[in-house]
Amino acid sequence: MAKQDRPYTLINVIGGPIGVYEDHVEFLETHLKLITMEEFLENKQVLSQKIEAMYMWFKKPEATRELLQSLPNLKVIANSGVGVDHLDLKLISSFGVKVANTPFAVANPTADLGIALLMASARRIVEGYQIALSPETKYFEADWLGEEINVDEEQAVGAIYCQNKEDLLQQSDFVMLTVILTPQTRNLIGKKELELMKPTATLINVCRGQVVDQDALLNALQNGVIKAAALDVTYPEPLPRDHPLLKLKNIIITPHIGSATVKARRLMMISMVESILDGVNGLPVPNEVHG
Repeated sequence: MAKQDRPYTLINVIGGPIGVYEDHVEFLETHLKLITMEEFLENKQVLSQKIEAMYMWFKKPEATRELLQSLPNLKVIANSGVGVDHLDLKLISSFGVKVANTPFAVANPTADLGIALLMASARRIVEGYQIALSPETKYFEADWLGEEINVDEEQAVGAIYCQNKEDLLQQSDFVMLTVILTPQTRNLIGKKELELMKPTATLINVCRGQVVDQDALLNALQNGVIKAAALDVTYPEPLPRDHPLLKLKNIIITPHIGSATVKARRLMMISMVESILDGVNGLPVPNEVHG
């Protein structure tokens, strides 16, 4: 693509903990004319008319009403990842702007992490690591046991579809949450649902923290309502350093790393570029999200 044909695209910043990855920039600049928020604010009068797309890398830049009003020619917002609960889709749509996400890029690595958390929780890996390193450990206790996950047996019996959530919760040894956050899924798992689960069951969440009532989860873990939990997501993120969940031994918490692989993040970037190019050229936008 000729340099003069590249659509002006607003990004937050290049590099740093929340910026566009530096090793993505060469590919991005082949297809897009990148404008950082700092550059935009310094030359707002000229650039506001030129920007046609927003490259929203991990929720930045924020699509506020003020920003949308300042971009009269904005056509598309490409959002990294699947979740769009940080976006006001009705507001964005009212400006005639399309939104796209990147669901296929994150599916496999998030599934990998879900299984990793399941296995780590079942075999008490983190707890065992702490015991192995603790200066208080004099010997390894023979009755310190985890649960065995036999893949061959699972394949032999096959999966069973549960017609309702209650049956699933009552029957499952491991409950893994993979839903999108919507008003209907907020607090999908609360006190009632946790009490339906087996006392030997483990809850795994790799979608959004707000899908689980964290106060109810804390109580369930403290009082043996369920055996354990493994969370890649919480609310807020990160949790306050004095949060009681962080003090429990029967929980694993990872820093929202479901899509955090080199391959997945590059696929996300490529998918976002494709959506931007199609959006600014009036073509159907891949993975368009409708409010």
